[in-house]
Amino acid sequence: MFNPPKSVSTQSCSVLGLPVHVMPNYPDWLLECLQLGQGAHVVTLNAEMTMQAEQNKLLADVIRNAELVIPDGAGVVLYLRLLLQQKVQRAPGIELAENLLFSLERSHSDAKVFFYGGAPGVAQQAAEYWQQQTPELAIAGTHSGYHSKEEEQLLKENLAQTQPQVILVGLGVPRQEMWIAKNRHLCPQAIWIGVGGSFDIWSGTKTRAPSWLGNNNLEWLYRLYQEPWRWRRMLALPEFAWKAIVYSLTGKGAVAH
Repeated sequence: MFNPPKSVSTQSCSVLGLPVHVMPNYPDWLLECLQLGQGAHVVTLNAEMTMQAEQNKLLADVIRNAELVIPDGAGVVLYLRLLLQQKVQRAPGIELAENLLFSLERSHSDAKVFFYGGAPGVAQQAAEYWQQQTPELAIAGTHSGYHSKEEEQLLKENLAQTQPQVILVGLGVPRQEMWIAKNRHLCPQAIWIGVGGSFDIWSGTKTRAPSWLGNNNLEWLYRLYQEPWRWRRMLALPEFAWKAIVYSLTGKGAVAH
């Protein structure tokens, strides 16, 4: 049974029927989980994932069962601010992962970190970047997201043997969420975080949107510029906005302490 850390106040809100946890400091909460030996699945929720969950019951169940769901996307943040009157800041998954890794080194933690996902070589390059940024960080290993079933089995055996305490999974939505839910029993005391394309940023394969775009909730526009093929997926944004209006009128949005 999961007993969440008590020292960090947490509030659970409902965004289109999915939970979002609002708290002042997510890395501190995760560090306390590590100290208590309690594993957690971290989901970084945005409008696109929310709309996918509307059509994918398995994904919706995974999100609802996650120990921590953070407001990653601008749409989710605006929903919380405008419809639920929550004083919440956007918490991009890449920044959560970065802050957690820096915190691990600052606290002289011996927690081991594993990088899984991305194109061949990308996870390794991301791990090398973090080894330069945080020389004392213990990296347990890396593995590409492109592999055969036999290679995936070896990956699972490696995780079960090495028992890393932080596992960053960059397979994209919803594959990473489903994979974590299916395999987290391999390392039950680990923090599992779906980090999307963060490995591409850390490895230098891609660049992140300028801060002024992120500050104005327009990071999605930069992503569309980098990856024009995503335009169909971006249609989830107006759909999310419409659903938000419907939910607000029907009173389905809720806040639970």
